[in-house]
Amino acid sequence: MPRKRKKKKRRYREESSKEPPLPGEGTIICGVIRLLGGDYLVVKCIDGAERKVRIPGKMRRRVWMNEGDIVLVGLWDFSPDRGEIVHKYSRGEVAKLLEKGVLPQEFLEALSEYI
Repeated sequence: MPRKRKKKKRRYREESSKEPPLPGEGTIICGVIRLLGGDYLVVKCIDGAERKVRIPGKMRRRVWMNEGDIVLVGLWDFSPDRGEIVHKYSRGEVAKLLEKGVLPQEFLEALSEYI
């Protein structure tokens, strides 16, 4: 006879307790403009540049990207016009970044023109 399976407990993330990761050395905040396919995206960065970035393997099937999402991008040393996504900010984290002054409101408004 087959054994009974135990039900798995769902873990809910508490967004209020964690601080969102801030941009540091070699990272920049960007907004997703276009999905290219094959795990590549075009993003518009705070410094005004458009970059082609990729989704790393550990995020590929776990985190879904859409146009208009705010992400943290790690720039490549050998090619600064390209990079890879480090973190995808949730709505609550974007609000915290706005409160801290890390993310300007004008950037969100300018990003809405591309979408």
